[in-house]
Amino acid sequence: MWHSNTTVSPIVEAWTTYRTGRAGQWTPEQLAVAKRHDRVSVVIPARNEQATIGAIVATIRAELAERVPLVDEILVVDSRSTDATAAEARRAGARVVSQDRITRGLPRMEGKGDALWAGLAASSGDVVAFVDGDLREFSAHFVTGLLGPLLTDSSVEYVKGFYHRPLIGPVSVETDGGGRVTELAARPLLNLFFPELAGFVQPLAGEYAGRRRTLERIPFVSGYGVEIGMLIDLVDLVGLDALAQVDLGERKHRHQGTEALGRMAAQIMVTAWSRMHRRGLTTDPVPPSTLLTQFRRGGDEALPNLDRQIAVADTGVTERPPLSSLDRRAVAA
Repeated sequence: MWHSNTTVSPIVEAWTTYRTGRAGQWTPEQLAVAKRHDRVSVVIPARNEQATIGAIVATIRAELAERVPLVDEILVVDSRSTDATAAEARRAGARVVSQDRITRGLPRMEGKGDALWAGLAASSGDVVAFVDGDLREFSAHFVTGLLGPLLTDSSVEYVKGFYHRPLIGPVSVETDGGGRVTELAARPLLNLFFPELAGFVQPLAGEYAGRRRTLERIPFVSGYGVEIGMLIDLVDLVGLDALAQVDLGERKHRHQGTEALGRMAAQIMVTAWSRMHRRGLTTDPVPPSTLLTQFRRGGDEALPNLDRQIAVADTGVTERPPLSSLDRRAVAA
């Protein structure tokens, strides 16, 4: 049940009640029957995740491919790893493709969004679930929870996961300390400018699934703006009622430092800006600047009296076009 201290939009309140589920609602056996003739792919983008990728792939293969015939394809997109990510994924039973091989002949792009786009291009499922490659204590319910609404309700086109995200510090654990960029950047942006999406608990979650026919009709932002861009593009394309969210329990993964989170937040804002322009909320298609100035501890030898070092990053984003707009022969298989 949803509780609030102030009035929320009736549309958002109705949607959260109607389109929010729990992973435990569906068993692998039920979903294997419900999928009928649809093929199901699980795509895992991974860069330097040799410590976790094997266990994730092995769990999906054992629980959802061998024990129950639910998942037809497990695809790991090796995103320029310099460790044994690809070897570990293959050893566990995944098909591994190179991000650069799939996008060969296209402009080079950086970031997670490009790996996701490559995974969609290389996979074959009618329904595609995306799972991050850095999850610890991974359970098969992460996949079944995402697939549940899609395989049991033909009106659902896309499902977003949400969960508790403990932030594990050196001496303590903050139960819901993860998701700092969501609370400080993404949620305020959505509530202010895309209020119909205010009911999503974790709009930046890396676990989601959709129907290929719909995913191939939206662009993929190259960097950390991919999740918020996808959400806004999908609500514009298919409407709020075709979107759903599912509680996946608890998610444990590697957390980034504050400086990296700042760059992530900036890319999210840049991505949102372009969607705001599309809706007529801004006059210019790009923000006045995409440069982000940050300050690090530590001085410059030439300026010994300063204990801060300036770091400037370009947080501009690029986009892969919708796959449906391309000649598929131009994309490597």
